[in-house]
Amino acid sequence: MAVRQTAGRLLSAATVAGTTAAAGVATEAGESLLAMARIIPGIFKHSRCRNSVYPQSDVRRYPVPDESVFWSQTYSDYQPPCHESPILKGKEWADLEIENSSFKPKWNELDGKVNRVSFVGSYEIWDDCPLNPFGRTGIRGRGILGRWGPNHAADPVVTRWKMDDSGQQPVVHPDSGKRILQMCAIERQDCGEWAIPGGMVDPGEKVSATLRREFLEETMDNDAGEVAGEVEQFFAAGTEIYKGYVDDPRNTDCAWMETVAVNFHDESGLVVGRFPLHAGDDAAKVRWMDVGEEVKLYASHSNIVKRVVDMREAHW
Repeated sequence: MAVRQTAGRLLSAATVAGTTAAAGVATEAGESLLAMARIIPGIFKHSRCRNSVYPQSDVRRYPVPDESVFWSQTYSDYQPPCHESPILKGKEWADLEIENSSFKPKWNELDGKVNRVSFVGSYEIWDDCPLNPFGRTGIRGRGILGRWGPNHAADPVVTRWKMDDSGQQPVVHPDSGKRILQMCAIERQDCGEWAIPGGMVDPGEKVSATLRREFLEETMDNDAGEVAGEVEQFFAAGTEIYKGYVDDPRNTDCAWMETVAVNFHDESGLVVGRFPLHAGDDAAKVRWMDVGEEVKLYASHSNIVKRVVDMREAHW
């Protein structure tokens, strides 16, 4: 109920903002509300976690048509299979099975060091399980996610301007006339898709620490070497781009991904832009990638990067 009320308030505010913008009185607050309205419960329909085979398994999701995504919509024939990957058993970073009598989580609050609070509001509990606030996914259980309910991640969007051969001038796209932005991207080993080099927030860990750690693990193989001090300074400040739900192929009816995405931009290209990149952790490859409309990224990463592009007034 709390999630639906939040969605209603945001939609109402977004509608007002959209009317104002259409009248030529666009504001940053109005644009922000319109962006939020695209990814809030009861409005946004996730697609990457529906009508497919669940990742790293042969379990096919129960079909969920667009008109049956939200829990408020009747779907009497809905019979999703339950799937929990065997890789979760015995792992310190994973919750116990929901049927385990010793597992007594505190939903919608900080449970010891484990954060079970969702960025999108209070989620409902049904049959002892958290309910994905964005609706049906065609599968119950946790899949390969460690936590029941929200699984919190942090995504550092590290960017620089693409420079010409002289290294002195930013490259301007001939069609848009805008500078071309480059992002540090990794190729994920689990699916082969290019992505932001992010990862899960450890229990009790500050998001700022996760952002720095994940970048080092996946793009520099945990070795900053002589530039360690510059890395530390670079990640001391960034601009939050997004905080909320992620349309991730690993999501289920009972477990889902949420993230905090922060942009760390090297305006001159002389700091992080010159770091030697080495794939590590769960990254197969790492490179500086030109950002544009044609770039396809993992999960909702393209939407996050587009926000950075808009903020930097770069080519898309």
